[in-house]
Amino acid sequence: MTEKAESQSSNTESKTYKFLGQRIPLHDGIQRLQGEMPYTGDLEFAGMLHLRLVISPHAHAKIKSIDLSNALKVPGVMGVFRAEDLPCGNKVINSRTSAVLAKKRVLFNGQPVVAVAGESIQAAEDGAEKVKVEYELLDPVIDLEEAVRPEGPVIWPEGIPDSDVDLAADHGGDQAGKQAQQGPRSNVNQGDVYERGDLEQGFRLADVIIERTYRTSFVHQSYLEPQVCVVNPEIGGRLSVYVSTQGPRSIRKEVARLMSLPLSKVNVVPMAVGGGFGGKHGLIEPLVAAVALKMRRPVRLELNRGEDFMGGMPSPACQVELKTGATSEGTFCALEARILMDNGIFASPWGNLLATLLGSTYNVPHARVEYSEVNTNKPMGGPYRAPSAPLSAYVLESNVDLMVKELELDPLEFRYHNAASTGDEMINGTHWQSVNIQACLERLKEHPLYQNNTNEENTGSGFAVGVWRCNVSPAGANCRMLEDGTMQLYLGTSDISGIHTGFAQVVAETLDLPLESIEVIQQDTQSGPIAPVSGGSMVSYSVIPAIREASEEVRERLLKLASEHFEASTKDLELHQGSIRVKGVPSQMVSLTKLVKKAESSRGGEGPVMGSGKCSLPENAPAASVHWVKVKVDPETGEVTPLHYLAIQDVGFALNPMLIEGQIHGGVVQGLGWGMREGMEFDEQGVLLNPSFMDYALFRADEIPPIEIELIEAPSPYGPYGIRGVGEPPIVPGAAALASALQNTTGVRICELPISSESLWQAMTKNGF
Repeated sequence: MTEKAESQSSNTESKTYKFLGQRIPLHDGIQRLQGEMPYTGDLEFAGMLHLRLVISPHAHAKIKSIDLSNALKVPGVMGVFRAEDLPCGNKVINSRTSAVLAKKRVLFNGQPVVAVAGESIQAAEDGAEKVKVEYELLDPVIDLEEAVRPEGPVIWPEGIPDSDVDLAADHGGDQAGKQAQQGPRSNVNQGDVYERGDLEQGFRLADVIIERTYRTSFVHQSYLEPQVCVVNPEIGGRLSVYVSTQGPRSIRKEVARLMSLPLSKVNVVPMAVGGGFGGKHGLIEPLVAAVALKMRRPVRLELNRGEDFMGGMPSPACQVELKTGATSEGTFCALEARILMDNGIFASPWGNLLATLLGSTYNVPHARVEYSEVNTNKPMGGPYRAPSAPLSAYVLESNVDLMVKELELDPLEFRYHNAASTGDEMINGTHWQSVNIQACLERLKEHPLYQNNTNEENTGSGFAVGVWRCNVSPAGANCRMLEDGTMQLYLGTSDISGIHTGFAQVVAETLDLPLESIEVIQQDTQSGPIAPVSGGSMVSYSVIPAIREASEEVRERLLKLASEHFEASTKDLELHQGSIRVKGVPSQMVSLTKLVKKAESSRGGEGPVMGSGKCSLPENAPAASVHWVKVKVDPETGEVTPLHYLAIQDVGFALNPMLIEGQIHGGVVQGLGWGMREGMEFDEQGVLLNPSFMDYALFRADEIPPIEIELIEAPSPYGPYGIRGVGEPPIVPGAAALASALQNTTGVRICELPISSESLWQAMTKNGF
């Protein structure tokens, strides 16, 4: 076991850096703490209108009539709009963003039906209360199993129109965008089967076979800042869209498409993001843009918490029938799965991602995974931090635990022996690129918490494996040194994880500049370089090569200027703390400010000291993680208290350990939330029952257990400095590790998330605990 793990960790980069790998605080941390960071909700424009919504109280109904007359009489109301009143009213509805307002029928509880624009928020709210909508109720499709029954009602009898929105591509999906329905009428808009080997033979080899059905809930991203957008129509016909977003360019594309505008006429200005976690790739921007175009005035819309819960794009629910087999020697020999992915009202690709991870985390020679992307009258399913991966880990690791218990095998050794490694084929025919599950398991085996753990009464521990493919995207970067020595770095990527601090470290390392002299500027879509969305754990991996190339160009230009100054070869010069000096002669030094001033002021000189970089890496760099948790269970109530947590993750190279640990802390807490509390509850008519933080329970700060973090640095052969994506993997194994710990504490395996105290108590009571 040790030999295999060491071989995967042997390439760890040993070079010592001055700025990289250091624990450097957020460059804008003080600004955020003091409330000086400007957010979208803080913006004010002269003549700005405020938008409020009339939303559907039903999950499925025909719109018989809409009476706007009383709303138009409310003082301060400047406009009241139905779908047909807006510039995008002739577009098909095939995604959440294109469903600007409901047409002819409402498709989910909370869908916007009418928009009211007022001189003040209060006027808009008063106007919205006066709108009268008459509905004719239709049978909603809510239950997942009922949705796939051939004789049941079909939401889209004509099929869902093809969509241009491709969220899965941002998260490493392989079949994103195939959304045209084929065959007979069905609520299944897409599906496929992945298989390898001989499944029957695989199960004949098995000494133990485990079959379970797992169910999970819709989970909201629960960002603190709700969806908010301001659109300002400018002279010349351009729309400036100010928005808290992870994907400025995807929003520009969708607004331009729906408004029938060229891309050059839509400028998205990304603002500070008050939490996203996958939920801010685009939602309300087309609606605000449409009203702004109609009124020719700035328009602002900020959803309240209930509207955000009902009308957002939460992580979808699923049902997975899983059958697995293993031999008494510890070989994972067979796997069969049937996935029903509840994607809500519009087509989404999350079942494909779930199928890929479910069939590829372990090397199972005989496997068959079938998935169906199913539509129901619920909100459209969207990405949430490693979309589908927490579901895959929970389902797969649960069956693995049951198999090893039945076979009386060591759960860590079984996983180590069967885990996928670099070069192994995935269930969809692609291959794993540099993945290190075994190294994480080796670290767990060596850790004192695992080695020395003893369980007192009503306590137990468990662990789980998680893996995330991470993605890669083309990216660009520009930089310029000013004559006062300030180094400006221009990017188009939204900062949702503090990564702009890491980017500044890269520039500082390349040019040996003090960090305080580096200014990272996030540009809008009109002026900024190409950039990936802030998702898919790909920002650092994709953008840093471009930053390094741009800053190295500046470095070469500075060395050339200094060579002319000293009349020396550039090979004899070195950068040192904001200056360039002759090697071996420290007294021979010239400041960078002097060189830049000369370049920009002298006739026939070099001109501005600038650099530009671009990059498109050929391969992604998957990240593996292993989480261990110890819990205590109250046998009288089923209440669960996490006591201690250990998170192990392969980060490739820890660019900034402090920031990485912050990401892991957040992912751990969200993973526990998935496992213990978080789930959107719908009644039989599709009405959301818990659309607030009063009813949708999140972990409180005083409930979080002590968290230990172990970083493994097994460099990616493709990424800059060997880094891997770090933002999404921390959430992946959390719920699975919790379920494992609960099984080891109580002897029962809960097959539905979240695992509430009530469901655990009932299972414990039934099992005689």
